[in-house]
Amino acid sequence: MKINYLVIEGNIGAGKTSLVKMIARDFGARALLERFKDNPFLPRFYEDQRRYAFPLEMSFLADRYNQLKKNLNEFELFSSFLVSDYYYAKSLIFAQNTLTDDEFRLYRRFFDIIYEKLPKPDLYVYLHADTEILLKNIHKRNRWYEKNITAQYLEKISEGYFRFIKYVDEFPVLLIDTTDLNFVENNEHYKTLIGYLFDYDYTPGVNRII
Repeated sequence: MKINYLVIEGNIGAGKTSLVKMIARDFGARALLERFKDNPFLPRFYEDQRRYAFPLEMSFLADRYNQLKKNLNEFELFSSFLVSDYYYAKSLIFAQNTLTDDEFRLYRRFFDIIYEKLPKPDLYVYLHADTEILLKNIHKRNRWYEKNITAQYLEKISEGYFRFIKYVDEFPVLLIDTTDLNFVENNEHYKTLIGYLFDYDYTPGVNRII
């Protein structure tokens, strides 16, 4: 299958950004990385989620749209494919877990308008890892604003992703359990993972679990 637009997603600490960078390096792909470090609401959100959830989610919604629109319009100018460490539906998954019912209904109206206009990936990959592994990776990278992330929060995010994946019928989805794959530090594990991504014939709506 010819891949022009590849999405690598996963929970916080799953290694999605690391994998995107490795794929871009080894296959000459163009990497599209989420600019979470530039979001002024993110550190505040982890300190006071109830107060800053809505401005955080709205700012991510706008920034993800602007970034995707710019890069997806331009990637045809490049000879290789585009690989991203997030998909726009991520906005909805996180908002479901952080906003009140009234806030989410308002948020969903904006999301639906934008989502219809965006191209869909040729392949969507979800990296799943046990919560214990996620917490270990989060602590290892030692970002001060992530110090209050709990196992319960990570589990809610995972549940949101699984709900999303279950009903996807617009593009092929590959779910990979990476709990026992240290693809960042082990080159053989990385080669195994790459094999999963490129050695299959994918069909939209068919979720392959490995």
